[in-house]
Amino acid sequence: MEVEDKLALPGSDQVEKRKVASLRALVEAENPDAKEVDNMTLRRFLRARDLDVEKASAQFLKHLKWRKTIMPNGFISESEISNELAHKELYKQGFDKQGRPIIVYLVANHVSAGRQMDELKRFAVYALEKACVSMPNGQEKFIIISDLQGWGYSSCDVRGYLSAIDILQSYYPERLGKAFLINVPYIFMKVWNVIYQFLDAKTKEKFIFVGKKELRDTLLEDIDESQLPEKYGGRLSLVPIEESIE
Repeated sequence: MEVEDKLALPGSDQVEKRKVASLRALVEAENPDAKEVDNMTLRRFLRARDLDVEKASAQFLKHLKWRKTIMPNGFISESEISNELAHKELYKQGFDKQGRPIIVYLVANHVSAGRQMDELKRFAVYALEKACVSMPNGQEKFIIISDLQGWGYSSCDVRGYLSAIDILQSYYPERLGKAFLINVPYIFMKVWNVIYQFLDAKTKEKFIFVGKKELRDTLLEDIDESQLPEKYGGRLSLVPIEESIE
């Protein structure tokens, strides 16, 4: 990455630019690895903490240590998450009208019995990394369609859901653009009431419940028909996330 690209902050005013510069000085003094990180990444951590430099610094330094632990090789291979991939839960293809990659999560395909938490965490990171790598230049967010068709207690995994949300909020701040919750059964709302308590204010705003009658029209507001999966009235076939092309 060129120096000017690394330091670029499109869309930031002078106040935000100064705060990013302060954040960079703080984190580089604590951890030299921070020198390899671009300003847009630092800005996401800063925005997630309402431009509080001290809080953003603490979160970012925790993030750097965490990445070395969760991805000691710099990436997660399919062999490390083979059990989760076998369930065919996650799919990725297409982009919304803002250029944000689209993730489709078939929640009912998750098998809670016998799942290993460490593998589930690696799976969440694998998916988030896939989404981030596929973002076009200038785009920082992805969207997700969480389809709960057929969801029941055999799929219910509150600890797993909360673990994935913690990873998203703590280590991938300001990456989620919007999350559509569709085909939601009534019994899921008890689980949602638990999950909701662990969402920060900004994340809460990004979740949207969509009724069956409004499903296609609502998705088409953000996603062109050419980029929408066939099962939701679009033209694209679902592609398992491990087969998706960045």
